[in-house]
Amino acid sequence: MKYEGMLAETVIIKGHNGDEIDAYLARPLGPGPYGSVVLIHHMPGWDEASKEMARKLAYNGFATISPNLHFREGKATPQENSASIREGGGMPDDRTMGDVQAAINYLHTLPYATGKVGLIGFCSGGRQTFLGACTLQGVDAAVDCWGGGVTKGNDELTPAQPRWPIEFTDGLNCPLLGLFGEEDARPSPADVAETEAELKRLGKDFEFHMYPNAGHGFFAVDRPSYRQEAAVDAWGKVIAFYGKHLSAGATAGREAVTAAD
Repeated sequence: MKYEGMLAETVIIKGHNGDEIDAYLARPLGPGPYGSVVLIHHMPGWDEASKEMARKLAYNGFATISPNLHFREGKATPQENSASIREGGGMPDDRTMGDVQAAINYLHTLPYATGKVGLIGFCSGGRQTFLGACTLQGVDAAVDCWGGGVTKGNDELTPAQPRWPIEFTDGLNCPLLGLFGEEDARPSPADVAETEAELKRLGKDFEFHMYPNAGHGFFAVDRPSYRQEAAVDAWGKVIAFYGKHLSAGATAGREAVTAAD
């Protein structure tokens, strides 16, 4: 019988500009080596749903860390931190990328890790995953879950987010998995098609899946947006994708471009 065990706890990491921020680390017990993942939480914050997904990845064999990107707001709840972020004009890209890079660096220090790190993010975290995959060091695979604002769409640039992530696509040097819903408005199918066209133009290694009868946040089991069939299929794709690219013997993919389903 295969041994199963997991440890999940809050840790402190050095974030952007050396700020100490808290992060949620979930990992399989045992010597490994395990692939590792940075989970970038959605705009509702560093909440129960984000930590539950970190544990799901750990259950499937990946040491997963989710940094609290709203930590500096200092409010009592994730919801209050999120509201404060929105009122302040959104998450600053430079600070967010600094915190995510710090989480990547932390995972590289773990003695039970393979040294290969993936990113996954949801909603605003999907946008940040795309940006991080194109601009940060040490990313071996990335999963964008319905990231809005990668392209202009209906959005406008702000001082906190001064450029569209699609502008950095040339810097993408790892395989990218994208999961989207046909009924989503941000990103809309047209937004996803624009991102896909740029990835194809630049010859990037990517795989996009567009799910019918699904909209924004279709992984969210505690919301009306949850779509069981799409979520189960998409989670299977995430686990297989990371298994391929983050295992000890994996080599980074740079060759094939896969069209959308």
